[in-house]
Amino acid sequence: MQWFYKIGSLIHQPVGISLTNGQGTSGVLCEVTNGQLHVIEYLYQSQFALKKYDFNIIQDINGFPPCQGQNRLY
Repeated sequence: MQWFYKIGSLIHQPVGISLTNGQGTSGVLCEVTNGQLHVIEYLYQSQFALKKYDFNIIQDINGFPPCQGQNRLY
């Protein structure tokens, strides 16, 4: 669980999470408690969900990188 040492600096930040089953998810890491990560994820329109992921199904977690450059597409 080397990823565990990263989470202190990722609280309240956007993160990407790799799961042991090969899937992944992303959202804002709200808290870490009772062997779980609590993550707010976007569903659709204006709906969000708080999801809880047990430590034993997490392979890795990473913060989002900063946006690069000033080139805007709009």
